[in-house]
Amino acid sequence: MTLPVLVLAGSRDGEQDVLAQLGKVSHKALLPVRGEPMLGRVLRTLAVTPGLGPVTISIEAPDRIRDIAGTAEILKAASSPSESVAEALTHIGTPCLVTTADHALLRPEWITEFLGKTRDCDLAVGVALKATVERDVPNTKRTYIRLSDMSFSGCNLFWMGTPRAEAVVELWKRLQKDRKRPLKMARTLGFGTLLRALLGRLDSNALCQRIETLTGARVRLIPLSDGQAAVDVDKPADLTLAEELLAQRSS
Repeated sequence: MTLPVLVLAGSRDGEQDVLAQLGKVSHKALLPVRGEPMLGRVLRTLAVTPGLGPVTISIEAPDRIRDIAGTAEILKAASSPSESVAEALTHIGTPCLVTTADHALLRPEWITEFLGKTRDCDLAVGVALKATVERDVPNTKRTYIRLSDMSFSGCNLFWMGTPRAEAVVELWKRLQKDRKRPLKMARTLGFGTLLRALLGRLDSNALCQRIETLTGARVRLIPLSDGQAAVDVDKPADLTLAEELLAQRSS
């Protein structure tokens, strides 16, 4: 049995996106990385990863990618990533793997490692610990989430294992909607959880338990062994870094 895959390829800024302008393309997902569009690189990696099945791409401009989508189905993206995932899940169902079009360095072994550790949960998130990133990509500047027991950066790999994962996406939608209203976000997460986070006393187990309390879904953070998995192409410096790392692979 193969696992369906959702690729998020949306961009709020469209042609005005800094990376789209840099690459002189109509959409960020089409930005060339060492001569190949980012989305094409991701689709090629998914195609050679054992156990993966039909691919669905979510993008607000479907006509822009038909030439490279191949056999993938294309859905029109919603106004935010969380809403796009929610709408796609009603179409794809669970379980499924979710990744992004700007994951230009994506490797089959990262996916295999990640999926091999997704047992006993409803939703899993791939992460790279700060020490791992600094070991494998010493010159990068990543954004880290700091908990009392770990600091990590996301790897744009998500496993939606059961229908309960949809409740986590709904929570994500609420938080994203209120991102400019901190007090409302605090009410949603709980003031106790927020206070522990601000004081540096919130650990990963407590965070996952709080999400389970709010959604009923068991959530796991899964550290990957390669720090390069945390590198996506989100700004011009990331493009330079990704091309350097790909050149190293080739050599």
